Amino acid sequence: MSVHNLEIAALLNQLADLLDIEGDNVFRVRAYRNAARTIEGMSRGIAEMVAGGEDLSALPGIGAALSKKLAEIVTTGHFHALERETAHLPPGLLDLLQIPGLGPKRVGQLYRELKVCGLPELETALAEGTVTKLHGFGDKTVERIRDWLQRRQQAGPARLRRDIAAALTTDLLRALRALPGTQSVTPAGSFRRGAETVGDMDILATGDEPALVKCFVNHEDVAEILAQGDTRAAVRLRAGLQVDLRVVPPESYGAALHYFTGSKAHNIAIRTRGVKAGIKINEYGIFRGDARLGGAAEGEIFAAVGLPFIEPELREDRGEIAAAETGRLPKLLALNDLRGDLHAHTTESDGTASLDAMARAALAKNYAYLAITDHSRRMTVAHGLDAIRLRRQIAAIRAWNEAHAGGAFQLLAGSEVDILEDGALDLPDDVLAELDLVVASIHDHFGLDGERQTARMIKAMENPHVHIIGHPTGRLIGEREPQVLDMERLLAGARLHGVAMELSAQPSRLDLNDLQCRMAKERGVAIAISTDAHAPGDLALMSGGILQARRGWLEAADVLNTRPWPELRARLRRKAQ
Repeated sequence: MSVHNLEIAALLNQLADLLDIEGDNVFRVRAYRNAARTIEGMSRGIAEMVAGGEDLSALPGIGAALSKKLAEIVTTGHFHALERETAHLPPGLLDLLQIPGLGPKRVGQLYRELKVCGLPELETALAEGTVTKLHGFGDKTVERIRDWLQRRQQAGPARLRRDIAAALTTDLLRALRALPGTQSVTPAGSFRRGAETVGDMDILATGDEPALVKCFVNHEDVAEILAQGDTRAAVRLRAGLQVDLRVVPPESYGAALHYFTGSKAHNIAIRTRGVKAGIKINEYGIFRGDARLGGAAEGEIFAAVGLPFIEPELREDRGEIAAAETGRLPKLLALNDLRGDLHAHTTESDGTASLDAMARAALAKNYAYLAITDHSRRMTVAHGLDAIRLRRQIAAIRAWNEAHAGGAFQLLAGSEVDILEDGALDLPDDVLAELDLVVASIHDHFGLDGERQTARMIKAMENPHVHIIGHPTGRLIGEREPQVLDMERLLAGARLHGVAMELSAQPSRLDLNDLQCRMAKERGVAIAISTDAHAPGDLALMSGGILQARRGWLEAADVLNTRPWPELRARLRRKAQ
């Protein structure tokens, strides 16, 4: 049974969490996290590499000892280092890490000082009032924990991040597409609309019905068959994701694809237009009475109701039909519109690759530029750079550009500078003035009220050297709630001070979200889509950011890093004047 990269990365992160809870060596913990990040971003499977006898220690952040552990996971299904940790620590400790604001350090504190081993013990400790007696657990922290526990009880079924759902179904989709006679296999639903999380996965196919269904239910990733018929089936994968397959005739494929892509509200609006035009639209096709008018191609659905094709990412009934009627649909951003990436890290802070390796990875993507934005000094856990080290890095970047003069590519000297609690920046202005690009980000004090948090960010924007606000809401999907912010006021400040807002393409962030991207577009605030890359493979995460941007109606003109380097350089310099 093949082991997916995401499953391996999850095991490494789980071990890192347990070691961190125990207070183990910070560098050991970081090594496992960096390895997990590397593996998550790889296009090739670790299992495939092991089977081929390749040297895993050549991968960034993975040494000889860790490569042996990876081979152990793939070949035996065991991870003895993790099994040793879980043998003497309560398994419920990992459940506590789901709570926003409870990182491994605080979970370890709860475990050591209050013997809290899981969510039931935490609820008891909260009821007894002992949690507030711990250092660092103030009233606001405790209130946030209580709120999360209450929301958890009311929450519906869990949703998976889109990238995880994609990774878990890659092999299944590949197997279906490889079957003789298969004509098309397409994921539908919220996944096709580019939503950041999915509840389950819908797959539509045309081809040999019995063969497709048989291949689907017998795939090695399937843990349970939930339903099986002649043309449809439902399964649950090993990782818990439900996947539904529908095999449809070619003449209905376009209609079924539109129907099962959704959203429900969009479909109702389209069907309502059809009724007014005297036709019926459903998953089987387009009909006038008993006569079939079409349905083989998805575009036929829109043409039948007098509309141009509407891209899946826009189908949320948020004005796309009115825009289509009046010829105002946006020409959505595409991956090849981007000229570079404006947020990347190296081994100088918490990245896993050298400056040169990151530059060459950007060159391989035909980028015109890449901004190196290692963390500033306050981020000690990420080995952030002080003024002396940053100036040394600036010199190295200038030297790299000089050595590669004549090329069409530029490395930009940048920094991801922490915004302090009062809105000041973590590095002095004279150092920031030497940089090509400054990304200002919040990495602490997430619990400030909306007024103070918004004012904090706007003060950072006022600094003439700040070009981009990094991952503005600070959310981590499924792990940490976004900061409370006055988005209207924040975007007004960004426009006033000529600052772009970042859309982080990191799958755990996708921050700003789609609605906030559209708000920025409507207010004339530029968006910088960046990967926050910590390894060369992370540059490939840009595709997820593009999907989010498309859901936010963004076009090339709305995005900072679609500009050619001379135009971008002029804009960056104007900010400091």
